[in-house]
Amino acid sequence: MTEKTTSGGGMIPVETWEKIVSAFSGSGGGLVPLPHIHEIFLIDCRIAGTTHVEGIDDKTANIDKGTLLMFQREKDNQYDALAIQILNDKKERIGYVPKAKNEVLARLMDAGKLIFGRVEEKEKVDDWIKISIKVFMKDV
Repeated sequence: MTEKTTSGGGMIPVETWEKIVSAFSGSGGGLVPLPHIHEIFLIDCRIAGTTHVEGIDDKTANIDKGTLLMFQREKDNQYDALAIQILNDKKERIGYVPKAKNEVLARLMDAGKLIFGRVEEKEKVDDWIKISIKVFMKDV
């Protein structure tokens, strides 16, 4: 059996080495291993500012329980330097993370973490669309 030297100086059989290489390259029918991705629950909240969004009924028409929502920092917001916009699937703003709950989320986003929301409940109360969400972070 032929062996190959590893970067640590150890020896592994060539057949094993070839299996490892083919798994990472996708050749030889092997599967490409993916990193273990964690979806970490952070907070519950209601989307703030929906009453101030023009066309909110149209922008939230396709939003139901389980819908994923994108978050985008708005560092130049004149009222809140830690503001986080909440966007629908068309990247239209439907509101904000409440100011009382955005500090840690904003700092995580500024550090490059992927933060997003998932709709728990949507209810129309007079002219107010009340959307409750759970906020998550994807981490590798």
